[in-house]
Amino acid sequence: MNNRWNKIIYKLWSPIYDKFFNSGNFLKARNKIFQGEKFVENQNILFVGVGTGADLELIEHKELNITAIDYSNEMLEKAKVKFKDSSIKFFEMDAQNMSFKDNQFDVVVGSLVLSVVPDADKCTKEMIRVLKPKGKILIFDKFSPKGKNLSPLKKAIRPLIRLLGTDIGVNFETLYEKNKEVLSVIEDTPVMFNGMYRKIVINKMKA
Repeated sequence: MNNRWNKIIYKLWSPIYDKFFNSGNFLKARNKIFQGEKFVENQNILFVGVGTGADLELIEHKELNITAIDYSNEMLEKAKVKFKDSSIKFFEMDAQNMSFKDNQFDVVVGSLVLSVVPDADKCTKEMIRVLKPKGKILIFDKFSPKGKNLSPLKKAIRPLIRLLGTDIGVNFETLYEKNKEVLSVIEDTPVMFNGMYRKIVINKMKA
Protein backbone atom coordinates (compact mmCIF):
# COMPACT_ATOMS: atom_id res chain seq x y z
CA MET A 1 0.00 0.00 0.00
CA ASN A 2 1.02 3.60 -0.56
CA ASN A 3 -0.69 6.95 -0.35
CA ARG A 4 -1.32 7.16 -4.06
CA TRP A 5 -3.00 3.76 -4.14
CA ASN A 6 -5.06 4.61 -1.05
CA LYS A 7 -6.37 7.71 -2.83
CA ILE A 8 -7.57 5.53 -5.68
CA ILE A 9 -9.00 2.62 -3.71
CA TYR A 10 -10.91 4.76 -1.21
CA LYS A 11 -12.36 6.85 -4.00
CA LEU A 12 -13.83 3.56 -5.22
CA TRP A 13 -14.89 2.51 -1.71
CA SER A 14 -16.55 5.81 -0.79
CA PRO A 15 -20.01 5.22 -2.36
CA ILE A 16 -20.42 1.82 -0.68
CA TYR A 17 -18.24 2.06 2.44
CA ASP A 18 -21.10 2.52 4.90
CA LYS A 19 -22.92 -0.54 3.55
CA PHE A 20 -20.00 -2.74 4.55
CA PHE A 21 -18.31 -1.01 7.48
CA ASN A 22 -21.12 0.94 9.15
CA SER A 23 -23.71 -1.80 9.40
CA GLY A 24 -24.15 -5.30 10.81
CA ASN A 25 -21.22 -6.61 12.86
CA PHE A 26 -19.13 -3.54 12.17
CA LEU A 27 -21.79 -1.21 13.52
CA LYS A 28 -22.15 -3.38 16.62
CA ALA A 29 -18.39 -3.29 17.09
CA ARG A 30 -18.25 0.48 16.66
CA ASN A 31 -20.91 0.84 19.34
CA LYS A 32 -18.82 -1.31 21.69
CA ILE A 33 -15.85 0.98 21.13
CA PHE A 34 -17.67 3.98 22.53
CA GLN A 35 -19.61 2.22 25.29
CA GLY A 36 -18.37 3.54 28.61
CA GLU A 37 -16.24 6.24 27.02
CA LYS A 38 -17.01 9.57 28.65
CA PHE A 39 -16.06 12.66 26.71
CA VAL A 40 -15.86 15.89 28.67
CA GLU A 41 -17.41 19.18 27.59
CA ASN A 42 -15.02 21.33 25.53
CA GLN A 43 -12.49 18.54 25.10
CA ASN A 44 -10.41 18.75 21.93
CA ILE A 45 -10.92 15.45 20.13
CA LEU A 46 -9.24 14.31 16.92
CA PHE A 47 -10.66 11.57 14.69
CA VAL A 48 -7.84 10.19 12.54
CA GLY A 49 -8.96 8.50 9.33
CA VAL A 50 -12.56 9.51 9.96
CA GLY A 51 -13.69 8.15 6.60
CA THR A 52 -17.41 8.68 6.04
CA GLY A 53 -17.92 9.76 9.65
CA ALA A 54 -19.23 6.42 10.91
CA ASP A 55 -17.78 6.94 14.40
CA LEU A 56 -19.08 10.50 14.62
CA GLU A 57 -22.62 9.17 14.28
CA LEU A 58 -22.22 7.29 17.56
CA ILE A 59 -21.27 10.10 19.91
CA GLU A 60 -22.92 13.25 21.21
CA HIS A 61 -20.67 15.93 19.79
CA LYS A 62 -22.43 19.24 20.39
CA GLU A 63 -20.35 20.18 23.46
CA LEU A 64 -17.06 18.88 22.08
CA ASN A 65 -14.38 20.48 19.93
CA ILE A 66 -14.03 17.85 17.22
CA THR A 67 -11.50 17.80 14.40
CA ALA A 68 -11.64 15.02 11.81
CA ILE A 69 -9.12 14.14 9.12
CA ASP A 70 -8.91 11.71 6.24
CA TYR A 71 -6.57 11.27 3.31
CA SER A 72 -9.43 10.50 0.90
CA ASN A 73 -11.32 13.58 -0.20
CA GLU A 74 -14.21 11.43 -1.41
CA MET A 75 -14.60 9.72 1.96
CA LEU A 76 -14.31 13.05 3.73
CA GLU A 77 -17.02 14.61 1.57
CA LYS A 78 -19.41 11.86 2.68
CA ALA A 79 -18.72 12.79 6.30
CA LYS A 80 -19.13 16.51 5.62
CA VAL A 81 -22.57 15.96 4.14
CA LYS A 82 -23.68 14.00 7.20
CA PHE A 83 -22.52 16.74 9.56
CA LYS A 84 -22.99 19.87 7.45
CA ASP A 85 -24.84 21.63 10.27
CA SER A 86 -22.30 20.77 12.96
CA SER A 87 -19.22 22.58 14.21
CA ILE A 88 -16.91 19.67 13.37
CA LYS A 89 -13.78 20.78 11.53
CA PHE A 90 -12.85 18.51 8.61
CA PHE A 91 -9.43 18.44 6.94
CA GLU A 92 -7.98 16.37 4.13
CA MET A 93 -4.70 15.26 5.69
CA ASP A 94 -2.17 12.42 5.84
CA ALA A 95 -2.38 10.65 9.21
CA GLN A 96 1.34 9.88 8.91
CA ASN A 97 2.26 13.56 8.63
CA MET A 98 -0.27 15.74 10.43
CA SER A 99 0.00 19.52 10.42
CA PHE A 100 -1.25 19.93 14.00
CA LYS A 101 0.88 21.22 16.85
CA ASP A 102 2.42 18.94 19.47
CA ASN A 103 0.22 18.18 22.49
CA GLN A 104 -2.90 19.70 20.90
CA PHE A 105 -5.67 17.15 21.61
CA ASP A 106 -7.18 15.60 24.74
CA VAL A 107 -8.35 12.47 22.92
CA VAL A 108 -7.33 10.89 19.62
CA VAL A 109 -9.61 8.32 17.99
CA GLY A 110 -8.24 6.00 15.31
CA SER A 111 -10.73 3.56 13.81
CA LEU A 112 -9.58 1.23 11.05
CA VAL A 113 -6.67 3.51 10.20
CA LEU A 114 -3.51 1.75 11.42
CA SER A 115 -4.34 -1.17 9.13
CA VAL A 116 -4.82 1.20 6.19
CA VAL A 117 -1.90 3.65 6.24
CA PRO A 118 1.31 2.58 4.49
CA ASP A 119 3.34 3.02 7.71
CA ALA A 120 1.43 2.16 10.89
CA ASP A 121 4.35 3.15 13.13
CA LYS A 122 4.56 6.65 11.62
CA CYS A 123 0.82 7.04 12.11
CA THR A 124 1.08 5.86 15.72
CA LYS A 125 3.89 8.29 16.43
CA GLU A 126 1.88 11.14 14.93
CA MET A 127 -1.14 10.32 17.08
CA ILE A 128 1.14 10.32 20.13
CA ARG A 129 2.76 13.60 19.11
CA VAL A 130 -0.48 15.58 18.78
CA LEU A 131 -1.93 14.12 21.99
CA LYS A 132 -1.56 16.00 25.27
CA PRO A 133 0.31 14.29 28.14
CA LYS A 134 -2.19 12.20 30.13
CA GLY A 135 -4.42 12.21 27.07
CA LYS A 136 -6.05 9.11 25.62
CA ILE A 137 -5.84 7.26 22.31
CA LEU A 138 -8.86 5.14 21.44
CA ILE A 139 -8.20 2.52 18.76
CA PHE A 140 -10.53 0.19 16.88
CA ASP A 141 -8.71 -1.93 14.33
CA LYS A 142 -7.69 -5.37 13.17
CA PHE A 143 -4.35 -6.77 14.21
CA SER A 144 -2.41 -9.98 13.73
CA PRO A 145 -2.64 -12.41 16.69
CA LYS A 146 -0.66 -11.71 19.84
CA GLY A 147 2.55 -13.72 19.95
CA LYS A 148 1.72 -15.66 16.79
CA ASN A 149 2.65 -15.58 13.14
CA LEU A 150 0.02 -15.22 10.47
CA SER A 151 -1.40 -18.51 9.30
CA PRO A 152 -0.23 -19.78 5.88
CA LEU A 153 -3.61 -18.86 4.40
CA LYS A 154 -3.50 -15.31 5.72
CA LYS A 155 0.07 -14.92 4.50
CA ALA A 156 -1.04 -16.05 1.07
CA ILE A 157 -3.99 -13.67 0.81
CA ARG A 158 -2.33 -10.71 2.54
CA PRO A 159 -1.09 -9.09 -0.72
CA LEU A 160 -4.59 -9.30 -2.20
CA ILE A 161 -6.17 -7.82 0.92
CA ARG A 162 -3.69 -4.96 0.78
CA LEU A 163 -4.76 -4.23 -2.79
CA LEU A 164 -8.26 -3.71 -1.39
CA GLY A 165 -6.90 -0.96 0.85
CA THR A 166 -6.17 -2.63 4.17
CA ASP A 167 -3.67 -4.95 5.86
CA ILE A 168 -4.30 -8.04 7.99
CA GLY A 169 -0.68 -8.25 9.15
CA VAL A 170 -0.28 -5.18 11.38
CA ASN A 171 0.84 -6.23 14.86
CA PHE A 172 -0.18 -3.96 17.74
CA GLU A 173 2.38 -5.40 20.14
CA THR A 174 5.17 -4.42 17.74
CA LEU A 175 3.78 -0.89 17.47
CA TYR A 176 3.51 -0.63 21.24
CA GLU A 177 7.05 -1.93 21.81
CA LYS A 178 8.40 0.86 19.61
CA ASN A 179 6.55 3.52 21.60
CA LYS A 180 6.17 2.05 25.08
CA GLU A 181 8.33 4.68 26.79
CA VAL A 182 5.50 7.20 26.46
CA LEU A 183 2.46 4.92 26.46
CA SER A 184 0.41 2.85 28.88
CA VAL A 185 -2.26 0.41 27.67
CA ILE A 186 -5.31 0.63 29.92
CA GLU A 187 -7.66 -1.57 27.90
CA ASP A 188 -7.25 -4.23 25.24
CA THR A 189 -10.57 -5.93 24.44
CA PRO A 190 -11.52 -8.24 21.55
CA VAL A 191 -14.65 -6.95 19.85
CA MET A 192 -15.15 -8.93 16.63
CA PHE A 193 -14.10 -11.98 14.60
CA ASN A 194 -12.51 -13.94 17.47
CA GLY A 195 -10.32 -11.08 18.57
CA MET A 196 -9.01 -10.09 15.16
CA TYR A 197 -10.63 -6.71 15.76
CA ARG A 198 -9.80 -5.10 19.09
CA LYS A 199 -10.61 -2.05 21.17
CA ILE A 200 -7.39 -0.65 22.60
CA VAL A 201 -7.24 2.34 24.93
CA ILE A 202 -3.87 3.97 25.58
CA ASN A 203 -2.75 6.77 27.87
CA LYS A 204 0.12 9.08 26.99
CA MET A 205 2.30 9.33 30.04
CA LYS A 206 4.58 12.20 29.02
CA ALA A 207 5.39 14.61 26.21
